[in-house]
Amino acid sequence: MIFKGPGSRFELLFEEQSTLTNCNGLPAELREIYGGDWLIPSKEQYRYSNFVVSHDGKASFSVPHHEGGGDISGFNRHDQWVMALTRSRADAVTVGANTLRSEPEHKWTSQFIFPDESQGFAQLREAESRKRFPLQVVVTRSGEINSDAAIFKDSELEVIVATTISGSERVKKLKIENLQVLELGTNDVDLELMHKVLIDDFGVKTILCEGGPKFYSAQILARQIHEEFLTISPLLVGSTKDIYRPGLIDGDALEPGNSFRANIQSLRRKENMLFLRSRY
Repeated sequence: MIFKGPGSRFELLFEEQSTLTNCNGLPAELREIYGGDWLIPSKEQYRYSNFVVSHDGKASFSVPHHEGGGDISGFNRHDQWVMALTRSRADAVTVGANTLRSEPEHKWTSQFIFPDESQGFAQLREAESRKRFPLQVVVTRSGEINSDAAIFKDSELEVIVATTISGSERVKKLKIENLQVLELGTNDVDLELMHKVLIDDFGVKTILCEGGPKFYSAQILARQIHEEFLTISPLLVGSTKDIYRPGLIDGDALEPGNSFRANIQSLRRKENMLFLRSRY
């Protein structure tokens, strides 16, 4: 495999000694760029996330054409490279319907976000016995999705919509050819069941969540995320009662003294960008 990286290697500031066993690590070329390893359990399903937030913890500007993480990171190449890395080891990438609506042109693959390393990441997927592209999974309670999104028009991508019984009826009426529909609940999508179906019926062992904040909040509260990649940008975003910008977790309010904790596994830096990996 030949990797050039994002231009320079990451500076490793901290790495917790891993207690995981039966894991697969990164090849030497990627460890050199990343400044260390990233171990993935080989025998059980592994669910992880990747997000970027501003210095004040905001995940999006939430204004038209500026809703994605690129505006938060400043389209930073190191952040995009990490995004490509996390996608390269995913059997499936899950996103909420609002993320699909706000980024209709997006494809959740390494090649889309970091084309310079397309060959290397493709070779990594092959070496780890993964399909050429990760399964694209859109999660929606209502079944209201953007049928013109790019993932539905790419015949090389396998796409699933995970929804409710009523949402399934709405999706099927769209008559999208490149699509499978899963009915996973009556009033809401059962996330634990979704992950079980993905491994039982599709052989999916590594699942990457890429948002948005409300969908991620539901994943965290259902305790469905094992590890979190989080880029912290130096940018400030702010928020007011009239101009709302969501944080990493949105749509749920946890009580004081709650048991949800992120345990830092590693910390990397590139200039003013910080790259955390935490375990829940």
